[in-house]
Amino acid sequence: MGLLTRRLAHPRRYDNLRRIQGLDPEVDYDEITNLTARHEFPWDYVQGTGIAFMRDYGVPSISRLLHHTGEFERDGVKRYDDTILIGEESTIEGIDSSRGHAAVRRLNKIHGHYDIPNDEFAYVLATTIVGPVRWISAYGWRPLDPKELVAITRVTTRFGELMGIKGLPSTYDGYLQLLLDFERAHFSPDPANTALAEASIDIARTVAPAPARPLVRRVTIALMDEPLRVALGLPAQPRWFVSLVRRSLRLRGRALRFAAPREAPYVHRAVTYPDGHHLTDLGPLSMLHRLNAHDEGKAHA
Repeated sequence: MGLLTRRLAHPRRYDNLRRIQGLDPEVDYDEITNLTARHEFPWDYVQGTGIAFMRDYGVPSISRLLHHTGEFERDGVKRYDDTILIGEESTIEGIDSSRGHAAVRRLNKIHGHYDIPNDEFAYVLATTIVGPVRWISAYGWRPLDPKELVAITRVTTRFGELMGIKGLPSTYDGYLQLLLDFERAHFSPDPANTALAEASIDIARTVAPAPARPLVRRVTIALMDEPLRVALGLPAQPRWFVSLVRRSLRLRGRALRFAAPREAPYVHRAVTYPDGHHLTDLGPLSMLHRLNAHDEGKAHA
């Protein structure tokens, strides 16, 4: 980023970056991750995570299990909200806070109803870090600082450890290589892939502002790399349209250099829970009673 651009930017635009550069990512990873995800790049982080979850559907063994549950078709917006809220609950006070541990325990109980192999868990976790980093690298208003990458990686790996995932990388490059290797071995077209992708696009259309809804499907596909689009069985978009979408996002990033830094941290506004949520609200409707009954039983034991 040029010196002239920095001089022309909002006078406080780089305050958070200077704060991050003064912290130790091996110790202050929670604070750095919160500054990055909730102050510096909140919209970008959500978009990158959304595209990342689409990658899971390019793996038939994952997409068939998810499609079999029927959650995306029946309760898609709730599934979307719950996924974001679990991530938020687990990190907003620190990954090793009581709130963070409670959120991951909730996630483990949900996953405990399915027989999911370790390598698939590790791959899905890898998408949650690679997706946002790739998005910010392409469309963010500034590059990520190396300290941000270290901090986000520390939080991701700790999250995975609490989930019981074995053999996780300790660097961002390790997660990127894990993702690339897994996709080369497992990406393959399948009807379940396409069904989940279309259901997820319908969810995005539902939560998008009304004027944007007619273009949501085409824009989402335009933002996919070719291996992902092919694995999902979605139609190619015209080159001019793909270029227009990506150029528009890069222009947005440049424009944000002149905006003031965000004061309040970003908090997801869940359509499903307009009056707020409790941790016990999160999870598939088909198993909520069992999950909450299990929690009550432990509380009274």
